[in-house]
Amino acid sequence: MVIREYTQNDISDMIRIWNEVVEEGIAFPQEECLNIETGTSFFASQSYTGVAEEEGVILGLYILHPNNVGRCGHICNASYAVSSEIRGRHIGEKLVMDCLKMGRELGFRVLQFNAVVESNTHARHLYERLGFTQLGTIPGGFRMKDGHYENICPYYHEL
Repeated sequence: MVIREYTQNDISDMIRIWNEVVEEGIAFPQEECLNIETGTSFFASQSYTGVAEEEGVILGLYILHPNNVGRCGHICNASYAVSSEIRGRHIGEKLVMDCLKMGRELGFRVLQFNAVVESNTHARHLYERLGFTQLGTIPGGFRMKDGHYENICPYYHEL
């Protein structure tokens, strides 16, 4: 498996994987799915978009972009999506590690996650194992797809 910058040929697979996570309604804040037009624009607008590819198949992706502007523009933010068909193969870990490297290369100083859902234990354990620090807990900060609210846990990692 290789992690690399996306190309236009990857867009359809990226949209399919991204939309899986959006439709699950338990991790991403977005509620609207991407189509070819919005997806092309969305991925192109990021500071970096990487994909995990194996034998010509896109397995997952990440987006990396500033978390804020101006005096806080040195802090970046990222989101990760792995195809539901192949979760559990540590693809997310490889995406996060590549993202940390790319964040440094792009001149960011900190990678911050604003809204990790508290019940997303797999992601939280991964982030903690990779040296991220939890900043606290925001009660009821995330509205799940079924309408109930769960806590979110912001994390950061110095680059």
